Amino acid sequence: MEYNFREIEKKWQQNWSKSRAYQVSNISDKPKYYVLDMFPYPSGAGLHVGHPLGYIASDIYARFKRLKGFNVLHPMGYDAFGLPAEQYAIEHGIHPAVSTENNINNFRSQLDKIGFCFDWEREVKTCDPSYYKWTQWIFLQLFNSWFNKQLQKAQNINDLIKIFEEEGNINHPCPGDSAIVFDKDLWKSFTDKYQQVVLMHYRLAYCGYGEVNWCEALGTVLANDEVVNGVSERGGHPVIKKKLRQWYLRITDYADRLISGLQTVDFSDAMKEMQSNWIGKSTGAEISFFIKTSEADKLVDLPPSASKLTVYTTRPDTIFGVDFMVVAPEHDLVRVITSDAQKEEVENYLSYVNSRSERERMAEKKITGCFTGAFAINPFNAKPIPIWISEYVLAGYGTGAIMAVPCGDERDFKFAKHFNIPVTNILGDQFNGEEANPTKDATLSNSDFLDGMVMRDAIDIVNEKLESLRIGKKKVNYRMRDAAFSRQRYWGEPFPVKWKNGIAYPLDESALPLELPKVDSYSPGPEGEGPLANIPEWVARELETNTMPGYAGSSWYFLRYMDPHNANSFCDRTVSDYWNQVDLYIGGTEHAVGHLLYSRLWTKVLFDLGHIGFDEPFKRLVNQGMIQGSSRFVYRLRGTHTFVSSGLINELVESSPFATKQPYSLDQVDKIHVDVNFVDGYELDIESFKKWRNGEYSKAEFILENGKYICDSEVEKMSKSKFNTVNPDDLVDRYGADTFRMYEMFLGPVEQSKPWDTKGIEGVHRFLKKLWRLFFDETKGVIWNKDKANAAELKVLHKTIRKIEDDTERFSFNTAVSAFMVCVNELSELKCNKKEVLQPLLVMLVPYAPHIAEELWSVLGNSGSVLDAAFPTFEAKYVLESDKEYPISINGKLRATLTLSLDITQQEAEPLILQHETVQKWLEGKAPKKIIFVKGKMINIVV
Repeated sequence: MEYNFREIEKKWQQNWSKSRAYQVSNISDKPKYYVLDMFPYPSGAGLHVGHPLGYIASDIYARFKRLKGFNVLHPMGYDAFGLPAEQYAIEHGIHPAVSTENNINNFRSQLDKIGFCFDWEREVKTCDPSYYKWTQWIFLQLFNSWFNKQLQKAQNINDLIKIFEEEGNINHPCPGDSAIVFDKDLWKSFTDKYQQVVLMHYRLAYCGYGEVNWCEALGTVLANDEVVNGVSERGGHPVIKKKLRQWYLRITDYADRLISGLQTVDFSDAMKEMQSNWIGKSTGAEISFFIKTSEADKLVDLPPSASKLTVYTTRPDTIFGVDFMVVAPEHDLVRVITSDAQKEEVENYLSYVNSRSERERMAEKKITGCFTGAFAINPFNAKPIPIWISEYVLAGYGTGAIMAVPCGDERDFKFAKHFNIPVTNILGDQFNGEEANPTKDATLSNSDFLDGMVMRDAIDIVNEKLESLRIGKKKVNYRMRDAAFSRQRYWGEPFPVKWKNGIAYPLDESALPLELPKVDSYSPGPEGEGPLANIPEWVARELETNTMPGYAGSSWYFLRYMDPHNANSFCDRTVSDYWNQVDLYIGGTEHAVGHLLYSRLWTKVLFDLGHIGFDEPFKRLVNQGMIQGSSRFVYRLRGTHTFVSSGLINELVESSPFATKQPYSLDQVDKIHVDVNFVDGYELDIESFKKWRNGEYSKAEFILENGKYICDSEVEKMSKSKFNTVNPDDLVDRYGADTFRMYEMFLGPVEQSKPWDTKGIEGVHRFLKKLWRLFFDETKGVIWNKDKANAAELKVLHKTIRKIEDDTERFSFNTAVSAFMVCVNELSELKCNKKEVLQPLLVMLVPYAPHIAEELWSVLGNSGSVLDAAFPTFEAKYVLESDKEYPISINGKLRATLTLSLDITQQEAEPLILQHETVQKWLEGKAPKKIIFVKGKMINIVV
């Protein structure tokens, strides 16, 4: 009886589906365990072999926990809204709802073939109105909440209104505009409209104005990664900065809790560091400098509204080393403080900066800037400090202005050198004039009342003086900005908001879901608004024309999985109390900052408002590595249809110690990616290549080596554009899902990136065939039996139980696969076909190769499913060593080995030693002078 994997896998997948084998109840007396994969976007390209890596890892662990007696939640769904679907719709003339549904169907088909244990009855799609109804509902919770900094938690906005009515905002400074200060009487005197304006400055979801990348030719707003060197990636059209109304989430209020929460979760140190760095908490001082501008070679005062420049610094001790200021080009003061003499130069520079994306500005190595003609006045010694603008300072960070200390900051030092700005030395002999020194341990000089102080000791002195003179204050600052939460796109969740007289009012919850209207055109609305602005009925209802970003639905999906069909709540509190946090979350590091921070924020807000009972969503996070593509290349002689085998190109082989001069060089050829699916290892299938790409290479001629065309290779990111993707459907069809699952794990540690090599999959397939032969012989048929296992067989079994349990718990799946191979090899050598040993082996195999395990489980005569079996218990007594292999040395040289009982005495051992064939040979019939027996270690015979 052959191992017919196609028939077996189809049979059991249908069986599991029909019997609802993976359906999970929210009520169980078992301990719970929640295993979650990062929310996938179902692209039109479908899965390649790199995508299932994390899914297989989570599937193994979910199945393992089920075998260990847990009620395991392991769901799957689709992050279906977003820009890619909309772009696809625009390019192909198909509605994104249609293309997304097609993609989901293909995605589901591919996943099913691999045999995952997802509870598909909990499937969610973010673009389904029954789902985004609750995304809109959560948005309303954010909109109707504020962050009480005294209590460090979110509260309903009505609580804030009561506070304002009783005491004004004296104890709750305005986070959106610090200039808004009022008492209770002034609050009551405000119009309803102005009260709403004030409340907007407190709401956790608020509306403001922010700069976006506006492309006039395309009539749309572009994301930063869609802008390259000041032009649109699509079409190469000019892009400028434009202020548009945007929604934001006030994530900055939660910065401290987001940092402290990292101490309560099991994330890698690298992941925690990435999140901490993104939040970027720092302690320093905010300092106000009076500004003067230059007119006719004199410094003159500016109007009160433009008379101060505020900067934030973590190093107030360097106040006397400030040699210039740098202001963001977008700063509101720039045009006001610029002198007449500098206006033209400043305008030219602003035009240049407006063509640059934020990412380009931060990555740029070139030093650019422009002097404004204005000066800031040092508050301690009245020294005038020139104010420059430069693209490396961004309006959205800090105050949008910095005080530059060239002797202590390398970037400032390079800027000063580039523009010939004199550098003040406040570090004494710790500044060499050639590079900045960021030390805090230098003794200050040229620093007025701070002279002679160690820098770190001077920080508090300066802070106290700033506050006493009321020209500054101690402040905690964060690098993180409030999260932009609106997109000028169609394919996203509509905001449940109406605008009346410039004020946003939330829709009543009974009006949810506010469904996305059907449209025929996805062209942008007027002045950069979203496509919804083109729908008269939508505009007539005064509804918001922006839509939510892709991360809206993915910020809370793990909660909906718990209770996906609840029409009355996003998740019943008793259900979320049962499942609680996600115990294991698996996904790539590409979501290290954005998604993880947003989902942590939404969880904390829902916790604060009493909707759930935990404030961190994910207890443990495992980041899987990337399966890289092993690309293949052919070399074409330039200007011809002739392809040269890679071994005939000199530069590709000259590093070999056996290399000889080859007839071709790299200068003579073009290097071309070729589809890896018709390359066997490195040998090109010439006929398939000729038919490739509609016969583009049908006239190709080949210069071969040893009768073959050998391709070159390179490890790269797996991508359709590099023709190095491998469709898992093809491998499952050729080798089976169990082979594919085990091979993905066998490639290496889950957390590491590794190149794909299809050739290696055959070894795993041979292992499963060898396992099958422990049960069946091709000629004899059934060979498994119910005989009693012997000590050697039980030792192999229990050694494997211990290894598989330990490796699976530690996520060392590659070594677990190796352990299965060792076990099957040893049982084959022992000719062990006994049910007592094979049955527990199948249970251990379930997480890794569920189909063959289920088939052989039923072959052994079991009535229930192996999915519900209990993981075998390790018994140490079966692996205790009773014998020891002793090395036997004769006159100090190793000559033989002898296996003896561990508890044997020397008196008992000596006759056995002397009977050994090798020992008798060296003794030549004589008695030994001495036998040295070191128990448990060695034997030495002196002849």
